[in-house]
Amino acid sequence: MTSPNVTANLTREETAARAAGITLHRVRVELDLTGAPERERSGFPTSTVLEFDATADATWVDFIGESVDRVVLNGTEQAVDWDGARIRVTGLAAQNTLTVEAVAAYSRSGEGMHRFHDPVDGETYLYTQYEPADSRRVMASFEQPDMKASYTFVVSAPAGWQLLSNQRPEHTTPGIGVQTVQFAPTLPISSYITSVAAGPYARIDDEWRRDDQVVELGLFCRASLLQYLESEEFLTVTKQGLDFFTDAFAFPYPWGKYDQILVPEYNLGAMENPGLVTFTESYISRGAATDAQRSSRANTILHEMAHMWFGDLVTMRWWDDLWLKESFADYMGAHALGAATRFEDAWVFFANRRKAWAYQQDQLPTTHPIVADIPDLEAAKLNFDGITYAKGASVLKQLVAYVGEEAFFEGARRYFAAHAYGNTTLDDLLVQLEDVSGRDVRTWSAAWLETSGVSTLSFEEDADGNGVIMQTDPRPHRLRVGRYDVQDGVPELRDRAELDVTDEHTPFERADADLVLLNDEDLTYVKARLDERSLATVEGTLSAVEDALARGLIWASLWNATRDGELPAQRYLAIVRRHAAAERDIVLLTGVLLNAQFAVRHYVPADARSDEQGSWLDLSWQALQAADAGSDAQLAWARAFAEAAAYDDAHGDDVRRMLDGAAPEGLPLDPDLRWQLLTALTTTGTAGPEDVEAELRRDDTASGRTAGRRALASRPTAEVRAAAWDAAWNDLTLSNDHLDAEIAGFRAGGRRDLIAGFDEEFFERIAAVWGERSIELAKRLVTGLFPASDSLEPADAWLAAHEDAPAALRRVVIEQRDHLSRDLRVRAAQPVAD
Repeated sequence: MTSPNVTANLTREETAARAAGITLHRVRVELDLTGAPERERSGFPTSTVLEFDATADATWVDFIGESVDRVVLNGTEQAVDWDGARIRVTGLAAQNTLTVEAVAAYSRSGEGMHRFHDPVDGETYLYTQYEPADSRRVMASFEQPDMKASYTFVVSAPAGWQLLSNQRPEHTTPGIGVQTVQFAPTLPISSYITSVAAGPYARIDDEWRRDDQVVELGLFCRASLLQYLESEEFLTVTKQGLDFFTDAFAFPYPWGKYDQILVPEYNLGAMENPGLVTFTESYISRGAATDAQRSSRANTILHEMAHMWFGDLVTMRWWDDLWLKESFADYMGAHALGAATRFEDAWVFFANRRKAWAYQQDQLPTTHPIVADIPDLEAAKLNFDGITYAKGASVLKQLVAYVGEEAFFEGARRYFAAHAYGNTTLDDLLVQLEDVSGRDVRTWSAAWLETSGVSTLSFEEDADGNGVIMQTDPRPHRLRVGRYDVQDGVPELRDRAELDVTDEHTPFERADADLVLLNDEDLTYVKARLDERSLATVEGTLSAVEDALARGLIWASLWNATRDGELPAQRYLAIVRRHAAAERDIVLLTGVLLNAQFAVRHYVPADARSDEQGSWLDLSWQALQAADAGSDAQLAWARAFAEAAAYDDAHGDDVRRMLDGAAPEGLPLDPDLRWQLLTALTTTGTAGPEDVEAELRRDDTASGRTAGRRALASRPTAEVRAAAWDAAWNDLTLSNDHLDAEIAGFRAGGRRDLIAGFDEEFFERIAAVWGERSIELAKRLVTGLFPASDSLEPADAWLAAHEDAPAALRRVVIEQRDHLSRDLRVRAAQPVAD
């Protein structure tokens, strides 16, 4: 049999040809999950019946699993012709009924049917995750988004379990210790958004009403986590979202019920399966959580809800137009968050965190237009990135300003009405927006959706005081420029000028303002620099800027200049030391702390890094002591301190005292923070296996076992790091989370002296692992273990010798090489100390 990896990577051309010859109508899937609690049982029986019309004589059906046992076409059994990924079917008639009986495999990678055994109570939990193309790991399917069908799921599982799918149960057949549930048929949907979950999940019921429409709401999590689930806020945001989108889209929620389930060992933040949205358990805090975390969770709830229309109701024809769902959902999530919930600073989070992701992605050599060229599934898998999500959402925000908010939403309403339950391309949306707005949307699309890269704006003055806004890589921007004057140590807004910036040079007068803030209010997608006078102003007064969005834009400008080597990293860190402790917006503070930690480790030259690391550790300890008891800032500084303590043991005694109960007043020392502190000690060699075992006795949970694995792998000996390296590459029983723990332990503390000897072996392994492991796990290995060396030569040599490697693998290596190149380039650009 051919290796399944040879044929699993479907291309755009072959799937388009298949869709041209096949019209899919209905799919019935029967899954036997009764044996799931038996750990030695690796797979489960699956039977799929597909009803379709055909003009072609032959086709293939996608399936990846343990075996294909029977193939029956129109009542006639066919010889099984399966290469591990594709089942070949010949002799098609005009109307066809195809039955495939097979055995699928339970997953430990978060792809397909993931199985998890809870160490707290021994219970077994199952859920599916498919995007972009893993429904074929559970059922035989036409694995492409443009072949929609009505799906009926029939699931057998142990009695007492919750059984969930996209639709409500239609009827249940009880048995001895088992149950079989048949779910109602779905409306037409793509295979990648079908979903099943099964297990003794805890359940909370509610409902949302609007006029005659009643939507049943279900919220689910593992029983052992129910005590931590903030269900009231979760469901409140859900109802607020249904209110908002029902009004905004003028198309009633179409999928019947609205279940949301938090699942273990999840690879994503969430997934928009209609009627059964899945979320990572990371959105459940086992102790304290900051409002930034709650805002992020609410944003995700609304992002996934927006997909019920953008993506589920109307779906892209192929992954080239992935942005048609992800960019819109990212924009609508932020828009609804600010308009419909208590999190009114949604655009602060967006400007400071989401756009930072986009700017980073857009400066890689592998950047791409928002409307991307996606030739195959591997390329699709890698394009769930900062361009498709955050850059797309940023330019949609511009589009709303360009056509007007009412025209934008009216265009969306017409788009849904015209293409409900169908598939679309970019042109289908542009037609509606142009028609309703009367604006030239296609020129805007060509400038923003169909090009790549990010422009940079800067302000300069000549010797006569004439000001000009300079733009690299010119694009059309409609933006605002804020002029601020410092009064009694506080930058006060004098005015905001709104103007069009389209060329390399645009005249603009400073008018003696102390601070010129380009792109004030964040209307466009651009990196905005601070001129030297403005930089000097914010060095002294940043924390006194009243408006949170303006402060966020200043912090973002400082960080982008640091990443680009234009602002010395040590000058950036000095600004952080002066102003971070006074930052009162928790979203901004969280981002600043993460960026500062990154700057110390990646951008400060080696000869200055130890001093900067010590200064950062001292600052985080002092800020932790000074923060208000029980505040979000206190928790954020505690996490920053714990992270910094893994790189410097100067405060090891303070860490130990915190673990022994002497934490600052008001700080909740929850299990996750305790593990972070203990891992700092194991990384510096001041705690050992006995400490980890003691902590596991306090927290013998799934999260505790994962954290314990990471703590043990972090110990600073060559033998321990070698064992972590070996486990990551060779232990095929590791779940996705446990693999991450081994990788994190291997790299803990930046101890290149312990792991540099594995650099050569890394490049020897990656081609093979890409072919042997799923793309999800292979990507984690390649990105997580890429050597942080002082030379680009090994990566360059591998790329030169592997021009024929899979394009997706080359992309990952190229991106990791570019991250390393930036580190080296920025360090080299730092000023030499006197």
